[in-house]
Amino acid sequence: MRQIFSVTQLNTQVRHLMEDSLGLVWLSGELSNFKAYGSGHWYFSLKDDRSQVSCAMFRGKNSGVTFRPQDGMQLLVRARPTLYEPRGNYQLVVEFMEPAGDGLLKQQFDALKMKLAAEGLFADARKRPLPAHPKRIGVISSPSGAAVHDILNVLKRRAPFLEVVLYPAQVQGEQSAQQLCQALAMAAARQEVDVLILGRGGGSLEDLWSFNDEQLARAIAQSPIPVVSAVGHETDVTISDFVADLRAPTPSAAAELVSGQAGLIKDRFGELRQRLGQLGQGYLRQQASRQGELAARLYRQSPQRKLERDSQKLDELKARLQRALPRQMQRQHQPLALLSARLQHQHPGRRLDGAEQQLARLNLALAQGLKRQLQGQRQAQLRLIEKLQLVSPLATLGRGYAIAQDSAQQVVDSVHKAPADGRLLVRVKDGVFDTQIRAAKDS
Repeated sequence: MRQIFSVTQLNTQVRHLMEDSLGLVWLSGELSNFKAYGSGHWYFSLKDDRSQVSCAMFRGKNSGVTFRPQDGMQLLVRARPTLYEPRGNYQLVVEFMEPAGDGLLKQQFDALKMKLAAEGLFADARKRPLPAHPKRIGVISSPSGAAVHDILNVLKRRAPFLEVVLYPAQVQGEQSAQQLCQALAMAAARQEVDVLILGRGGGSLEDLWSFNDEQLARAIAQSPIPVVSAVGHETDVTISDFVADLRAPTPSAAAELVSGQAGLIKDRFGELRQRLGQLGQGYLRQQASRQGELAARLYRQSPQRKLERDSQKLDELKARLQRALPRQMQRQHQPLALLSARLQHQHPGRRLDGAEQQLARLNLALAQGLKRQLQGQRQAQLRLIEKLQLVSPLATLGRGYAIAQDSAQQVVDSVHKAPADGRLLVRVKDGVFDTQIRAAKDS
């Protein structure tokens, strides 16, 4: 019976087969068509001179990448082969990436480190202390390298009496690891040195790779002579550093470490020499101070010094006299000045001036008081006039009213008081009407 797949079922089956059978793989190649999407995912291709493969690295994984990928880079990636089912495309889902070259070497370094550590080659228990008083130092390095010159300069400064034996070997290149192993074997066979310095100057990971060789690491561990590893700069780390009895950050530091007590003895001699010089200088200063004191005592007791003191005293007395005379004259002048001031105060002219000033002030005050009184009376009169105008008949006439009077100029304020002759004088604001009453009636 035939088994018929749908396209989706086939793609799913192929994806499961690829993921289950291959798992995680390491792959190196050139980066191309790199694209970073807003979602945070990366999509790109890895290629060599004949093939290429599509890759995807999702946001949760690429957040740990410490560099910015660019087209043309050589990369080392750890990825899981899979199939993108909607399109049926084969691709790699990348979980880790790093630049190729150093990245591959780093992987090999970590693998060897784990292997040797598991065997106990890095254990502190198997490492030996350096000799406290070495007589002869062995150096395994390139004769033309800067490391040898640094070591010799330090030993010459700290312990010039120590002998140095150089075991030449290449420290870089294909044959370097083998030559380093041979130099270790030669030193072990001759047994002519008390401690060995194995090292070179700084460089890239590839330059220092000879010191990550497994055979060299085992040769260091088997050496009957204590070994100090001094490879590169302080930040450089190699397998030799872990296996050696002691790791020095630089070749110069290794020379200081192996010189040990010899350097301390030299430093002690230097300290004693400096202290002796300080004691001698202190004694000379003490004697010079003593001589100065005696000279001062002699000077104080000399006739010349006595004459100087008397002359100085005479100058001081003269200065005191010069200061006292003005003060005495000032004290006598003060009572006279007081009497003169009192007399000036009681002078008649001064009293007359005061009286004239007081009279002027009184006249001014009188004029101001009269002025204020006149102004007050004037304002009171104006207020009375205003009140009088308010009750004046003329003011009433001014508002359109009239006053009726008889011939005797008596006010006629009622029809019942009308004059018998019927004649009536009507006063308005600007004159008088002479009228005749024709009729009268009550309101």
